[in-house]
Amino acid sequence: MNKDLTVGKPETVLWKFCLPLFGSIIFQQLYNIADSLVAGKFIGENALAAVGNSYEITLIFIAFAFGCNIGCSVIVSRLFGSKKYNEMKTSVYTTMISSIVLCAALMLFGFLCCDTLLELIHTPAEILADSRLYLDIYVLGLPFLFFYNIATGIFSALGDSKTPFIFLAISSTANILVDILFVAAFNMGVAGVAWATFLCQGVSCVLAVVVVLKRLVGIRTEGTVALYSFDMFQKIAVIAVPSILQQSFISIGNIIIQSVINDCGVEVTAGYAAAIKLNNLVITSFTTLANGLSNYTAQNMGAGILPRIKDGFKAGVKMVWLLCIPIVALYLTTAKALVTFFINEPSQLALASGTRFLYIAAPFYFIISVKLIADGILRGAGLMKQFMIATFTDLILRVVLATIFAGQVGYIGIWCAWPIGWTIATAVSITFYRKGPWRTDEA
Repeated sequence: MNKDLTVGKPETVLWKFCLPLFGSIIFQQLYNIADSLVAGKFIGENALAAVGNSYEITLIFIAFAFGCNIGCSVIVSRLFGSKKYNEMKTSVYTTMISSIVLCAALMLFGFLCCDTLLELIHTPAEILADSRLYLDIYVLGLPFLFFYNIATGIFSALGDSKTPFIFLAISSTANILVDILFVAAFNMGVAGVAWATFLCQGVSCVLAVVVVLKRLVGIRTEGTVALYSFDMFQKIAVIAVPSILQQSFISIGNIIIQSVINDCGVEVTAGYAAAIKLNNLVITSFTTLANGLSNYTAQNMGAGILPRIKDGFKAGVKMVWLLCIPIVALYLTTAKALVTFFINEPSQLALASGTRFLYIAAPFYFIISVKLIADGILRGAGLMKQFMIATFTDLILRVVLATIFAGQVGYIGIWCAWPIGWTIATAVSITFYRKGPWRTDEA
C-alpha cells in the first residue's frame, strides 16, 4: 500500500514506516548469518572463516546494488511527494535498464578478479578453495541481488515498507532450512551454503519485481511514459554514484582490515567472522532505518515541507536508541554464547577474539546510530558531498588505526579502531546536519 510520508505526526509516521523496514533487514541479515551459522556448526571452523572471509568481498557487489536502491528510491520519493507520476515511472524504468548493464559488468569483474582479491587480502591457504567456491556461486546470483534491492527501494519510496518485509520473512526462513538441507543432508559443504542463498534470494527477487511492476501499473498517469531518459539517469546517478562510492570505499577499507586480521591467523579470522556478523546485523539495521529517513526526507523535500525533517531526525534518534538498549545489553552479557553459537567447539583464541570485538564495539552503538540517522537525512536531501565526507572520515580512521594498532597490541588494537572512527565521524555528520537547509525554518 502506497503511503504519503508528508502528512501525519512525523514520529508516528516514521514508526509505522520504519518498523517493517527494520524487520526486513533482520531477515535480510539472516541470509548471511545463516550461511555463517551453518558453515561453522555443520562443516567446521575453517568453513566459517572461508564464508566470513568471502563476505568482505561480496560487500563490493552489495555496494553497487545498494547505490542503485538509494538512487532510485530518493528520486522516486521526491517525484511521488510532488505528484509527478509520469516522471516517477520513467525513473524506475531507467534504473532497471541501467542496472542490467551495470550488473553484467560486475559479473564479468567477479568471475575474472575474485581470485586476485582473495590473494590480496592474504587469504590463508587452508580456506582459499572454499572462499573461491563461495564467491563464484555468489556472483551468479548478482542479478537477484540487484533487482531485489531496486524493488525494495521503490516500495520504500512509495511509502510501503510492509510488502518487502513479507517477501524477506518467507525467503529468509526458507534459506535457513535449505542451508541445513544442502549441508547436513546432502553434504554439499560451503557450496551448499552458497546455493541455498542463490535459490532463496532468487525467489524473493522475482516476487518483489513482479509485485512492484503491478503496483506501478496501478498508479494512473497521463500521456506516454518514457521507458528511458538520460536526463533522469543523470538525476539518479547524482544520488547513486556517491552512495556506490561510499559503500565501495567502505568495502575496500573492510578488505584492507580483513587482510590485517588474516595475518593474525585462521583462529582470529574465525572469531572475527562470527563477531562481525553480529555487528553487521546491528549496523545494517541502523542503516536501514536511516534509509527510511532518506525516503521521508526526500518526500518532504519534494513537497517543500522542511520543518518536518527536523522532527524526523529527533524521531529517528529516539528509534535507534530504543533499539540500542536491548542490543548492547545482550552483546555485553552474552558475547561468549553468541560467538559460540556460530562455531562448534571454538578454539580459545577464536572465542576470545570474537567476544572482545563485541565488548569493545557494542557500547558505541549509541554513537554510530546517531551518525547513520544524520547521514540518512543528508542523503535524502541530496547533500551528497557532506554525506561522503562524513563517511570517509570514519572509514579512513578505522583503516589507518587498525593497521597501526595491529602492530602495537595485536587484534585487540584492530578492534579499537571501530569506536574511535565512529565517534569522530559522528561529530562530523551532526555538524553537517545542523547546517542543513531546514535551519531556515527555525523560530
